Amino acid sequence: MIIYNVTIKVENDIVEEWVDWMLNEHIGDLKATGLFTGCRLCRLLEQDETEGVTFSAQYECDNLEKYNTYISDYAPIMREKGFKRFGGKFIAFRSVMEVL
Repeated sequence: MIIYNVTIKVENDIVEEWVDWMLNEHIGDLKATGLFTGCRLCRLLEQDETEGVTFSAQYECDNLEKYNTYISDYAPIMREKGFKRFGGKFIAFRSVMEVL
């Protein structure tokens, strides 16, 4: 199994709106691709939240082929939606992991 992890620091003034968008729109759009078997949004604890709140969005898929399909066919559109809505009020770092 592959986990596509996106760690996001969100500015304090948009946290509630961003979480609502993630849970009620973005994750649903991602699931609709049919490429992922599971999704979850986590808030990192014990972090300095002076400049924002840090989250981890984790998306599970069966193999690298499905992940690569998402990256090539869907990721640019998904990322653009977030930037159009929230501009530069968040920063994201992406990683891909294999469950052993």
